[in-house]
Amino acid sequence: MRTAFVFLLLVSVVQGQNLKSNIPYAEPAHERQVLDIYAPDGAKNLPVVFWIHGGGWQTGDKTSVQLKPRVFTERGFVFVSTNYRLLPQVEMGELIRDVAKSLGWVHKNIAQHGGDPNRIFVMGHSAGAQLAALICIDDRYAKAEGVPFDALKGCVPVDGDTYDLPAMITTAEIRQMVHGLPLPEFGHRVKFGNDPKKHIDFSAVTHVAKGKGIPPFLILHVAGHPDVTAQARRLAIALEAAEVPVTVYGARESTHNKLNNDLGLPDDPATQELYKFLEPLVK
Repeated sequence: MRTAFVFLLLVSVVQGQNLKSNIPYAEPAHERQVLDIYAPDGAKNLPVVFWIHGGGWQTGDKTSVQLKPRVFTERGFVFVSTNYRLLPQVEMGELIRDVAKSLGWVHKNIAQHGGDPNRIFVMGHSAGAQLAALICIDDRYAKAEGVPFDALKGCVPVDGDTYDLPAMITTAEIRQMVHGLPLPEFGHRVKFGNDPKKHIDFSAVTHVAKGKGIPPFLILHVAGHPDVTAQARRLAIALEAAEVPVTVYGARESTHNKLNNDLGLPDDPATQELYKFLEPLVK
């Protein structure tokens, strides 16, 4: 039995910020194949932030954006937050293609909402960080949706731990084994397909290569966490070897959620790094 979903497009205006909610980016669209657009009043040809939420690829929602829409629209950006279908309802490849399809919709349509389709910054937190990095490095996904890499002006993955899946899987499983603890029933190994070839293919580091047009990266992570620190360094080393501009910033006295929640606060060091990264790329 097929279920028909009705999408209610909501338009609101809050303090000079226009919000259009639940815009379908697929045809036909699943109820999670929708995005929200936040734009300043009178927006025209503004740079675009494309935000991918976290939640372990199993939970999360596009509305979990904290201060970001207000902060970015005040700084002259159009801010887009996307949903995507989740595990285990779909497998990882479909999930990634949902994000790419959403990005493709933005590239084709964002000019109608005041954004510049050729100045897109891809960002994401946690699971969204893995998705952001992969979309901006493995060009097969963007190309399939008609998005040229030169339209992507920067990538900001926030506290991801899966840029190199085989390394992360091995680290996590050895940690459990040496402490005599059971392996997780639905850990990274299973989430990403329980196939070593898939683990390699879904790793952003696998696809880093010189001359592909990979955009500059700012990799934000929690300095006190060994796994995200190691993964950030691993991705940065691969990008540097391919001569892709990359900055790594480890946030001190922070946590996985705090780093994300604080982005946009005026006295937040990671936010200052973000602004420093964006400023020359927006021009």
